[in-house]
Amino acid sequence: MGKGKIVGRGVAGLAGLALLAGCSAAGQEQPQGERTVTVLAAASLTESFDQLGQRFSAENPGVRLQFDYAGSSTLAEQLKQGRQADLFASADTKNMTKATSAGVAAGEPQTFATNKLTIAVPKGNPGNIRSLADLNAPGRDVVQCAPQVPCGAAAQTAERAAGVQVRAASEENDVKSVLRKVTAGEADAGLVYVSDAKAAAGQVDSVEFPAADTAINDYPIVPVKGAAEPELAARFLEFVRGPAGAEVLGQHGFGTP
Repeated sequence: MGKGKIVGRGVAGLAGLALLAGCSAAGQEQPQGERTVTVLAAASLTESFDQLGQRFSAENPGVRLQFDYAGSSTLAEQLKQGRQADLFASADTKNMTKATSAGVAAGEPQTFATNKLTIAVPKGNPGNIRSLADLNAPGRDVVQCAPQVPCGAAAQTAERAAGVQVRAASEENDVKSVLRKVTAGEADAGLVYVSDAKAAAGQVDSVEFPAADTAINDYPIVPVKGAAEPELAARFLEFVRGPAGAEVLGQHGFGTP
């Protein structure tokens, strides 16, 4: 599950449902006239969607963006189980297809960004890691995403292209968990997205590798059936796909579709 924020990050589970009923995470009533758009988004979108949510709210007084960030596979499964939301933004097309095949989408998914992997290492790269093959050096602890998560599927594709099978010490449910283990000194390296390494630039260095270009992920977004705020959801979707979205996503290391 992802960690929650308001106007930047959502509140998971029952707290999120309470917000949809008109309450804040603390159980307080929303300001009169305030409207909330609930977005389930891939964990790798945290920093960029936080910023876009703030800009959208500033341009639309009385509108609050509530984001819930988690692994795309987790969010797709929640939607299949009846989770209510206005929009779903996935880090790959596979998990988006799982959601749309379950009949939860209100429209066709639209790609708004791309992303690719890099190797995150502690600042200064003390292990002198220069390639995927270096990750298998004796005594080296490496973390990556689980295969069902978009960053894990991308890692498998890139490793096959490079002819390297990384022996991971652990597999995580979202890319931010991989990054946290590297920044906390619990791992010598981790396979994360370029955008995540950029967000943690003060704590990690990034080691690019050629095979990452074989596993570029498309990021699609779609309105959800039964949305509480379908009109506002459509406006935020176009905001993400428009000039403001391209600018902010680009600043955070995402590519253009």
